[in-house]
Amino acid sequence: MQASNVAAPSPAITSSVDLVDWRPEDEAFWKEKGSRIANRNLWISIPSLLCGFAVWLMWGIITVQMANAGFPFAPDQLFSLAAIAGLSGATTRIPASFFIRICGGRNTVWLTTALLMIPAVGTGIALQSLDTPLWVFQLMALLSGIGGGNFACSMANISTFFPKRLQGTALGLNAGLGNFGVTTSQLLIPAVMTMGVFGALGGDAIPLVKDSATLIGKIAAGTPTWVQNAGFVWLLLLVPLAVVGWFGMNNLLTVSPNIGSTAAALGKIILFYGIALVVSAIGLYLYLPSGVGVLAGSGMWIMLPLVILGTLYGMKFAASGEMKTNLDKQFAIFRNKHTWSMTALYVVTFGSFIGFSMALPLSITVIFGNTHVLDPATQAWVHAKNPNAPSALMFAWIGPFVGALIRPVGGWISDKLGGSIVTQWISIVLVIASAVTGYVMFLAYHSATPEEYFFVFMALFVLLFAASGIGNGSTFRTVGFVFDKDERGPVLGWTSAVAAYGSFIAPVVIGGQIKAGTPEYAMYGFAVFYALCVVLNWWFYLRKDAYVRNP
Repeated sequence: MQASNVAAPSPAITSSVDLVDWRPEDEAFWKEKGSRIANRNLWISIPSLLCGFAVWLMWGIITVQMANAGFPFAPDQLFSLAAIAGLSGATTRIPASFFIRICGGRNTVWLTTALLMIPAVGTGIALQSLDTPLWVFQLMALLSGIGGGNFACSMANISTFFPKRLQGTALGLNAGLGNFGVTTSQLLIPAVMTMGVFGALGGDAIPLVKDSATLIGKIAAGTPTWVQNAGFVWLLLLVPLAVVGWFGMNNLLTVSPNIGSTAAALGKIILFYGIALVVSAIGLYLYLPSGVGVLAGSGMWIMLPLVILGTLYGMKFAASGEMKTNLDKQFAIFRNKHTWSMTALYVVTFGSFIGFSMALPLSITVIFGNTHVLDPATQAWVHAKNPNAPSALMFAWIGPFVGALIRPVGGWISDKLGGSIVTQWISIVLVIASAVTGYVMFLAYHSATPEEYFFVFMALFVLLFAASGIGNGSTFRTVGFVFDKDERGPVLGWTSAVAAYGSFIAPVVIGGQIKAGTPEYAMYGFAVFYALCVVLNWWFYLRKDAYVRNP
């Protein structure tokens, strides 16, 4: 972008939070006033979204260090924390899709970012003691899902500020740099846990009972560690962002004409996020063994639709006026068969990216952190600490980093070749890579020296992340090709919400299969799903008589 675009805006434009005159397609207006305002809002939005992803996905790393520090929870319980955050983060995306129009961009981005302080502080306090009960961590994981919802409202907001010719760049920067919140979390958390960054306010250190690591090397068992800093560290970004967002962002009244008072707008956000979190909590209570567990196991596939429908109908019951009208439009897209086909295809891409981001760190710890020896007397597998184990904290960040970095490439290639053909090829790659990864996991989980398989395992996961990152761009391109302008926004919001449930499904499925001693089955199951979507994509968009041939 040109340097003039980031210069300080004129006082006449920033005298009010609410902008009445907004004409980004008018070149004279854009050059004189619009670009400065739009870019200011963009560069506040990007770190806000980055923090949203970081707080949402921090449990993938926190649970690894909880295991290293001796928190008294089984692997499947630790996997459940990442899964809980994934479920609530996906569910909060459903109401977040509507916030900009009814609450205003500045009001929405400011509050949804400021709310992240609650799980950040709560998680820091909970991690100060090994005696903290599981339900406290489950509650903090649930509230961390607020960060997952922020993607839907952040992208909707930025799209309103820029002219069509610049929306690809602006949305690419917002989504791409925002997605680096995953990598930021996986790099920053291990580093800050090695020192008492917050002094007496941060609490006492906890000695490690297992070897740990940062990006630059291993940390021996017995070393004091401040696990709680994994929550507290986000305040260093969230507090200044709350100030900057409040004073630096704008509501566009051309987009949000009936937002009313600021207090009323903030109240709507809290209400509808509250509905999503309560419905998520009810679903989890029915699903998790720590609740009633009546939907445990395969009941996940019953619980997820119930949570989605419960959130939609809960919002519709509580809505009135324009919000109710917008919801009626959202429900209308469900009559279009392409909504369902694109939902499945977006689960393949973004669902894989976010799900593997959640599950990979703890998978490394459990599969490669132990030796696996068959006891000839009992014919049972014995799992013991592996002295040569690779550290998840050193390697887990690589896959999400590659996936986020390559995401814009997928959009660019799809513009040249067509979205569906790119989706077809990456789906085929995902089928093969998932199946091979499952076989490597099988070999490692039945080996006294699992570390021998680690670098093949990591290379395959990097391939999975790269393919899913490219596919993010290709599916977005297909949605723009298949749907008209009135349906495009609601469909993008819906598909991104459903795909985000991958962050719940992957930890649950992989964690459950590890507990059963068959982690490879999880990857084989994903390969079957990807193969079905290869057929689906071909049938809808690539065969000779496809519904919408693309290309």
